Amino acid sequence: MSEDLFAATPKHQPTDYDASSIEVLEGLEPVRRRPGMYIGGTDERAYHHLAAEVLDNAMDEAVAGHATRIEIELHVGNKLVIVDNGRGMPVDPHPKFPGKSALEVIMSMLHSGGKFEGKAYATSGGLHGVGVSVVNALSSDTVVEVARNRELYRQRFSRGETLGPLEHVGAAPNRRGTSVSFVPDEQIFGPEMHFKPARLYKLARSKAYLFAGVELRWKCAPELISDDTPAEAVFQFPGGLADHLREQIGTRECATTDFFVTRQDFPGSAGRVECAVAWPLWSDGSYSWYCNTIPTPDGGTHEAGLRNALVKGIRAFGELVGQKKAKDISAEDIMTGSELMLSVFIREPQFQSQTKDRLSSPEATPLVEKAVRDHFDHFLSNNMERGKALLTYVIERMDERLARKAEREVKRKTATSARKLRLPGKLTDCASAGPEGTEIFIVEGDSAGGSAKQARDRKTQAILPIRGKILNVASATMAKIAGNSEIADLIQALGCGTRKTCVAENLRYERVVIMTDADVDGAHIATLLMTFFFQEMPEIVRAGHVYLAQPPLYRLTSGTKSLYAMDDAHRELLEKTEFKGKKVEIGRFKGLGEMNPMQLRETTMDPKSRAMLRITLPQEYEGRAVTKDLVDRLMGTNPAHRFAFIQENAARLDEAAIDA
Repeated sequence: MSEDLFAATPKHQPTDYDASSIEVLEGLEPVRRRPGMYIGGTDERAYHHLAAEVLDNAMDEAVAGHATRIEIELHVGNKLVIVDNGRGMPVDPHPKFPGKSALEVIMSMLHSGGKFEGKAYATSGGLHGVGVSVVNALSSDTVVEVARNRELYRQRFSRGETLGPLEHVGAAPNRRGTSVSFVPDEQIFGPEMHFKPARLYKLARSKAYLFAGVELRWKCAPELISDDTPAEAVFQFPGGLADHLREQIGTRECATTDFFVTRQDFPGSAGRVECAVAWPLWSDGSYSWYCNTIPTPDGGTHEAGLRNALVKGIRAFGELVGQKKAKDISAEDIMTGSELMLSVFIREPQFQSQTKDRLSSPEATPLVEKAVRDHFDHFLSNNMERGKALLTYVIERMDERLARKAEREVKRKTATSARKLRLPGKLTDCASAGPEGTEIFIVEGDSAGGSAKQARDRKTQAILPIRGKILNVASATMAKIAGNSEIADLIQALGCGTRKTCVAENLRYERVVIMTDADVDGAHIATLLMTFFFQEMPEIVRAGHVYLAQPPLYRLTSGTKSLYAMDDAHRELLEKTEFKGKKVEIGRFKGLGEMNPMQLRETTMDPKSRAMLRITLPQEYEGRAVTKDLVDRLMGTNPAHRFAFIQENAARLDEAAIDA
């Protein structure tokens, strides 16, 4: 063995590592030293997790059948008060800790509570006995009031330290339950962190949906409200998750008019499962998973049970109606785009961490599968038209998935792989090896394509002609979209994939320019192309890669002076200003093919002289929703929506004509 291992420790390193170096943290000091171990950090999410911990205790009382009402109040000074009318924390002396009440033990000691053996609670969100004590440790001021046996008790804490003994306040003949008020500690979270009324309001509302038997009352100091959150509200939802889902879906059209909803209680204390699922025709999907009213955003074993039940049910129904493709359906096909909520109540659940982001209890999988499968089979077969509608929807998702799997996505062209790249025969590509500074012009017809090829900058500009009006993807099935040659050429040329596989970074060009005639037919083709990009390649639109060329409709000439007009209004303006009092020769372009290459380059393709519009998507959620709704109404399968839009906006068109 090398003697170097026993060489003397360098002088700059400490050598006094002995028993005195071992630090023992007592009480709640570990929480204050390492809050991330208990609430996941000190950011806004962790900050509001404190509220969830206290609210979960109140919800446990409600689920156990001892509380019917919970009040949540946000006061000035960042103080949050949560009150329930349950049994109230025990206040009698604790047998293992002389001189301390059970309330003080619960609030000031980790791993203390009534949920370990299941005697006080059949199901609960609290497992480790650390929740409310962690809140106490991370709060500068905590006050607990307990109304129990017609008597009122109070005790105060600060940063985990008890400020005084349990105080008997007096008689409380008309009150029962527990009140916890606390102010998160600025020493831990910083002075800028505050409770967000909207976030707390949403938390309270979601808890009311999760347990139909409880009434939640929300109250917030008016001076703290800065958005649409009400200062006061009362939540109670007899329909549970089904009520929540109906509110979330609103008026959106779904694959089935009825939602799939089920609720089942198992004998004894085996558990309870509640589920609600809808399949909107256009949705990115949203999943909400809960265990014992605790959100589990990362899913877990209860999610696996739901997946199993749904995929087995839809496959069995497909076999029943003779749909041979149903055997290839996966859970992804039936869940992609769906909006679903699942809530389970089980004894002693296991989570992956104290923040309970993922459920790991193995018994949850068969419990959920058993609760959902029979009800889902009945949902499909009890109404065959409804079942077939959902099956068709899922088959389309499956076709889309298999198409993505089969597609060998065309990657960005590079100097070394250009010869191997498979590109559409109609594409006249540019010479640049990378996407920087390049653009592809999508033009209608061979005539316009011929002019554009002569007008282009060969180094940076590519031309892809398309034939007439492309398929309206908003009203077409996935099979039609996949089988359309024009769309296939377009997808192949751009090389960035479609829908969920669309990656803006893989786009072969920096700009995608829709260049159509400046007439009604050209506007229609441009609309169809924009619909295609909005639905099939939203990421490149969101990243700002899609543009709309602005070719002129008229050429005005007087002597040696020539100008171009975009439309009738622009033409009249030029006649009144630039050509006032002069004889003007007006030429109308029937299409891009009517322009000679020099004119097309000067007016529409040369970056120095052209005009283009960038197509973008609104960033805010409401704006995206409005845009999607408009596309659905104007380009979707229901002509009644287009007729209604015309009726609603015809008057505006008349007013514009009068103003003009």
